[in-house]
Amino acid sequence: MELKSSAYRAGSAIPVRYTCDGDNMSPAMAWRGAPASAKSFALILHDPDAPIRGGFTHWVIYNMDAKLNQLAENIPRQGNVARVGMQGKNDAGQIGYMGPCPPSGTHRYVATLFALDRMLRLKPGATQKQLEVAMRGNILDKATLIGTYTRVAATHR
Repeated sequence: MELKSSAYRAGSAIPVRYTCDGDNMSPAMAWRGAPASAKSFALILHDPDAPIRGGFTHWVIYNMDAKLNQLAENIPRQGNVARVGMQGKNDAGQIGYMGPCPPSGTHRYVATLFALDRMLRLKPGATQKQLEVAMRGNILDKATLIGTYTRVAATHR
């Protein structure tokens, strides 16, 4: 399975508009090569370089229909998103996407898409940990896309 974004290439910088220094909107994502037996998809965007134990999760989205192969940019920050799926809480405790906003240095942002063999029994607002528990034993395949970001404000100090 392969995960891509029209906003940035693997290993490259995430454009400012998708971060706290810009419009803070979710980037478009697209995937291909998912197993035919997939019943749903889930996606987690995580910063493993955040200066807190376990890193910082920026986006949790799940129960995306298996017929989907892309997410448009700027997904609304609500629990249920029509024709998309459900969103969970990021590590700031808010539902939906929270753009990269590292306190210092360059951080990696790891988007991981999971192809699952069923829809998950989760309500909107689940955390990354709750999603990971619900996915256990149901992951058919996964793909990652890593982008980087360095705060614009931090470079001018």
